[in-house]
Amino acid sequence: MTLNILIPAALGYVVFLFLIASLAERRAEVLRAAGRAPRFLRSPVIYTLSLSVYCTAWTFYGAVGYAARSGLEYVTIYLGPTLVFVGWWWLLRKLVRIGKAQRVTSIADLISSRYGKSNAVGVIVTLLALVATTPYIALQLQSIALSFGAFAADQPLAPKQLALWVAAGLALFTILFGTRNLDANEQHHGVVTAIAFEAVVKLVALIAVGAWVVWGLADGPADIMARISEVELPEWEIQMGRWMGLTFLAGVAVVTLPRMFQVLVVENADETHLAIASWAFPLYLLAISLFVLPIAAAGLTFLPEGMNPDLFVLSLPHSLGQPGLAMLAFLGGLSAATSMVIIAAIALATMMSNHIVVPLWLASRRRAAGRGAIPSRDASDMRGLVLNARRLSIGVILGLGYLYFAVSGGSRALAAIGLISFAGMAQVLPALVGALYWRGASRIGAALGTSVGTLAWLYTLFLPSFGPDVILSAALMNEGPFGLSWLRPHALFGVEGLDPLLHALFWSLLMNVAAFLAGSLVSFPSPVERVQSAQFVNVYDLAASDESTVARGWSHDAAENEAEDLLAMSQRILGADVALAFFAAAARGQGKGGFLPDPTPDFLNRLERELAGSVGAATAHAMIAQIVGGRLVTVADLMAVASETAQIMEHSAQLEAKSEELARTARQLSEANEMLQRLSVQKDSFLSQISHELRTPMTSIRAFSEILMDDEVTQDETLRYARIIHDESIRLTRLLDDLLDLSVLENGQVNLDIEDANLHELIDRALMASNSVQPQRDFVIRRQVADEDIALRTDIGRLTQVFINILSNARKYCDSAQPELRIVVRKRAAQVAVDFIDNGSGIPKQSQVLIFEKFARLTDTHKAGGAGLGLAICREIMLNLGGDIAYVPGQGGTAFRVTFPLVLKPRAARAAR
Repeated sequence: MTLNILIPAALGYVVFLFLIASLAERRAEVLRAAGRAPRFLRSPVIYTLSLSVYCTAWTFYGAVGYAARSGLEYVTIYLGPTLVFVGWWWLLRKLVRIGKAQRVTSIADLISSRYGKSNAVGVIVTLLALVATTPYIALQLQSIALSFGAFAADQPLAPKQLALWVAAGLALFTILFGTRNLDANEQHHGVVTAIAFEAVVKLVALIAVGAWVVWGLADGPADIMARISEVELPEWEIQMGRWMGLTFLAGVAVVTLPRMFQVLVVENADETHLAIASWAFPLYLLAISLFVLPIAAAGLTFLPEGMNPDLFVLSLPHSLGQPGLAMLAFLGGLSAATSMVIIAAIALATMMSNHIVVPLWLASRRRAAGRGAIPSRDASDMRGLVLNARRLSIGVILGLGYLYFAVSGGSRALAAIGLISFAGMAQVLPALVGALYWRGASRIGAALGTSVGTLAWLYTLFLPSFGPDVILSAALMNEGPFGLSWLRPHALFGVEGLDPLLHALFWSLLMNVAAFLAGSLVSFPSPVERVQSAQFVNVYDLAASDESTVARGWSHDAAENEAEDLLAMSQRILGADVALAFFAAAARGQGKGGFLPDPTPDFLNRLERELAGSVGAATAHAMIAQIVGGRLVTVADLMAVASETAQIMEHSAQLEAKSEELARTARQLSEANEMLQRLSVQKDSFLSQISHELRTPMTSIRAFSEILMDDEVTQDETLRYARIIHDESIRLTRLLDDLLDLSVLENGQVNLDIEDANLHELIDRALMASNSVQPQRDFVIRRQVADEDIALRTDIGRLTQVFINILSNARKYCDSAQPELRIVVRKRAAQVAVDFIDNGSGIPKQSQVLIFEKFARLTDTHKAGGAGLGLAICREIMLNLGGDIAYVPGQGGTAFRVTFPLVLKPRAARAAR
């Protein structure tokens, strides 16, 4: 078979994949437009088959080569994922549940979202994934180049040039079907369907070659088992330590590899599909691994010594006259390689755009616009920016894979290259497990642990994989840096004789976990981290709650005019139709029309989750924050955090509460003491005043009575002195009546005379009665007579007494040069409020709390002309009338507000007491 046949066949197969992907995309778009779900495209069969992206060219070609070199050790490649899907199903289910709840777009996005939506953590994971996946992409390019070379051994062929063209073609396919649009769920129906088809092709191809080997070359299973026994090599002996290490590594890889996380979590359409995949995917792995050892044994038996074991799947049918089967094997290997590259490129491009390109763009816009929100309408098309960033990233990723292949020169052991990538992505495991199960894990710990582990992996495994004197010098690899032998990459800290892979895995994960634990224990997670940790660790508890309660955090409403900026930004990311539909639905939910809902915290939360499906949680949060301002944690979130940390901070909180209570009590005691001191002074003054008031009329009565007893008093003098005695008796009686009235009112023994009246007439009567107080003053009264026409049923005499007292006080104490009094009446339901407001200087703030006290005196008694019981009596009267009297500050003068019911009921009056 020549290249003239092989290349058109490969191109035809790729075109066929284009057709499958295109039809699936169009079908999904039609169904979405009709409001229906693409059921088959989102079926558990497609989902399970897409998981076969784990089985790359390493599995298709390399597993046979692995078996030829190491015997049954190749089983670890399949055993690790099988144990995870069967025994760690609870972990996978939690990952999928969190992925749906948080709308994560990649493994970097999930870890970033868990640790306070820290983009720095996302950048670290993204760079690690990029470096770790580069050798794996190079492996796929190498496998395709080797497969072409196996068919064209007698024709000149430049592997590097061929790998370059393959990389370009895969980049084109990935760009066309992996970056066509930004989906809120970041799912690619066309690509996933094509991957599912390739899963069938590579499985059928490997089974076909295996069946031909067992029943074509050999005489059945018994014969092939005998041939396996004949070719057993010393290297085939099982080493339990290496077996356990490789099984663990493969199990970790099926969760942490970007391409696996993409199909396992991001592309998952229904959580129930995982339950089916938990047994169906291990069966797929069993089927694809079933004939690996027979093919390896047949290759060692029937093919010339020295042939590359990694190509036994191709070489056996090609060398033994089976061109059709050889073509099928070639297409199976091509499927295995291309599916991995496509999904890995999509996953990495999403991570790079969400955590590196877009944040850098946002930072540049922030610097350009100054501190604050960016002008969204004038910003470049965010949707186009994200898509172009992903397209550029895909080119960079494939370019780096080709560069690694070109620089390293390829390897005859494909499995070795794959294990390098496995060990690199294993550095994500501590932060990932901590994100799912440890609420105390912090952003500092995750960043520190992943960084330290990555550096250890780079030094002990990745950089040495290029060979001596490529990046690391041969002297450094053999003697250590600066001659420190205990720092040799393959003998770190003096540990020698260990397999290089297990050596690197042990030290990198040990340092990773130690740094992760230390960083998390030393630092304390921020409030946002604590909220996110609760949502990750307790995701099942939150699942039953309303979606609006999940991922809360925007603690205040944005300005109304910012809703338009949010809509403009969302249209650029989600697309005009999707964004308008989302905003319109939110507006309808708020009872509004149009496309602009109120940007409440609940709406901002849902919008952030929607955008996170396209650009990642950290980027979505940053973009909204630039428009509406900073993000705070709601009271409910802080309560959740407080409940989790209550035991740690309980003692401190109790002490603080007691301290605050003592301070508050001391402050209240101080205020009460000051008031008592004032009241004591007022009481002394009051008693002095009362004594004076009582003594003055009594002295006059006694003096003039003694004069009347004198025989020399004339008739006119007797009449004049008797009148003085009568006036002083009335004055004394009035004072005693006030004291008695106050006592009766305070004891609730007053009898109310309830009758009908009109408020306007009561105010007129009070004004006429108060005119006798300083009648010489020109006092202007301003009223709204129409507002006073209110029918009342109350104790007219008592209410009028209150009005007279307030009006008399205004005439006495208003210190304005042109005194003026406003009477404002307001009717509120069954209540009436009457305000008396003069234009004087008012009552000082420190005296306002004392004016209704019995012993309170704000001016000299002789100047005031009374004993100072008026307002105290007014207060007691209003309480008996079911109302209130209060001083109203801030009115430009002295202001009293009298409030009382329209209809006074005796029961209501007593209840008011």
